[in-house]
Amino acid sequence: MSLYELGRLIRLTLREGLPDAYWVQAELSEVREGYNGHCYIELVQKAERGNALLAKARGTIWANVYKMLKPYFEHATGQPFTAGIKVLLQVSVEYHEQYGLSLTVHDIDPTYTLGDMARRRKEILQQLEEEGVLTLNKELPMPLLPQRIAVISAAGAAGYGDFCDQLVGNPYGFAFYPKLFPAVMQGDRVEETIIAALDRIAEQEDRWDVVVIIRGGGATSDLSGFDTYDLAANCAQFPLPIITGIGHERDDTVLDMVAHTRVKTPTAAAEYLIARLIDAATTLDELTSGLAAGITDRMHREEKRVEQIAQRLPALFALVHTNGLHRIEQLDMRMRTALQHTLLAQTHRLQLIEKVVEGASPMQILQRGYSITRCEGRVVRDAAHLPEGSVLTTTLADGEIKSMIIAG
Repeated sequence: MSLYELGRLIRLTLREGLPDAYWVQAELSEVREGYNGHCYIELVQKAERGNALLAKARGTIWANVYKMLKPYFEHATGQPFTAGIKVLLQVSVEYHEQYGLSLTVHDIDPTYTLGDMARRRKEILQQLEEEGVLTLNKELPMPLLPQRIAVISAAGAAGYGDFCDQLVGNPYGFAFYPKLFPAVMQGDRVEETIIAALDRIAEQEDRWDVVVIIRGGGATSDLSGFDTYDLAANCAQFPLPIITGIGHERDDTVLDMVAHTRVKTPTAAAEYLIARLIDAATTLDELTSGLAAGITDRMHREEKRVEQIAQRLPALFALVHTNGLHRIEQLDMRMRTALQHTLLAQTHRLQLIEKVVEGASPMQILQRGYSITRCEGRVVRDAAHLPEGSVLTTTLADGEIKSMIIAG
């Protein structure tokens, strides 16, 4: 048997043994579009643990099938038909004597891929929750006047233009100050460039009130870049509130789920910011009206209070005057009584002193039988010092006696 004959036998045997088409679960490890419109893929199956390769097969999606299958899949899933995703394909087994074994793809079930994508989003969200960062951005207070806006969008994108036009043209005349931080909003560099833009904004955090991430238009198949752990972790922990307006109707991306506020489109993001200022202006108007009414009411109450006080003043003055006179009378009486007591006490003291002085008077002493002897006008206290012949004068209570000292 020749090699060709063996190959032909294998082909016929496989055709007879596997005549039907089969739904196969696998992961796309390679997707390559040929110049002829055909798509050549490689399917793999990996172990649930350890990621070891368990099976591998080549596959072909012919051009007439591929041109319908690809847009159908991408529209349904919002996911590009590219390597790294899990798919459920309807395939038939083919064997060619020259090219070997391959699988021909006839159909695809996007719901399987959607389920896998949902599982991946759930795993990312669960990991963020376990790390305690899932709701950090949502918990930040939204500024009352979010006017300084850091915008992450593609340079020259229509969505960014619509966003700015909506802000500038708001009918209330509110002032906004948006600044673009360019990033790639579709393709493989979404995560990388948005994180880089966030880093640049964080370096000048004090200059901005909020961050707006918008994407105007674009295919839904380009949304997979917003479903990554690193981007979600950066946004969840960002110090400023993040508003997303990525422009899609399907389930929220992981980025939407961790952002402070999610809206559908760039225009809706602008409307949200305008609404914030309308709320602030309304509150300010209400406070101003309330303040004016409060001042008017307080003035009326104070006027009434002054009038009441003015009406009570004469009576109060009379009462104070009467009380004052009564107090003065009481003080006068107390002063008079105190002076009388003081005079009596001092008079009695003087009388006592007078008696003491009178009792110590020389005349009183002489009246009691005492006498005073003087020599030449001086009181004699010691007779031993008197010389012979000295003339003495002795004063009695009644009269004087003259005497002379003689030798004894």
